[in-house]
Amino acid sequence: MKPRVFVLGGPNLGRLGRREPEIYGPTSWQELGRLCAGWAADLGLDLEFLQTDGEGELVGLIHRAGDQGQALVLNAAAYTHTSVAVRDAVAAVGIPVVELHISNPSAREPFRRTNLLADVVTASVCGFGIEGYHLALQGVAGLLKRS
Repeated sequence: MKPRVFVLGGPNLGRLGRREPEIYGPTSWQELGRLCAGWAADLGLDLEFLQTDGEGELVGLIHRAGDQGQALVLNAAAYTHTSVAVRDAVAAVGIPVVELHISNPSAREPFRRTNLLADVVTASVCGFGIEGYHLALQGVAGLLKRS
């Protein structure tokens, strides 16, 4: 049985391709889902690819990943900087969690330099654009092989 990996996206990621393409690129969330599905298949992973704008719903999806998955790739987007609830959900899941950001938050506005997830995630990938999802899935596959 293939390990199940969740890729979760937070607020505004459903607008990828239209939202600030100079920062986030031209790839839509749907296109990214297709790319991730291919990368996951190549790595022998079963993929759940979901996005929500709501904080409570994201917390629920993180819990679901912890209950049903072996790993989580999480782009919490703006909730990275503001949500204790998302942080606490990540801390509670008990599976490897790779934090991901398309841009490099540390190289952007000062408020984006606050990261409430940094001390509860297994690893972080940021600043590689959409390719970061491929890197994160490769990292997760390696982590799962070692465990």
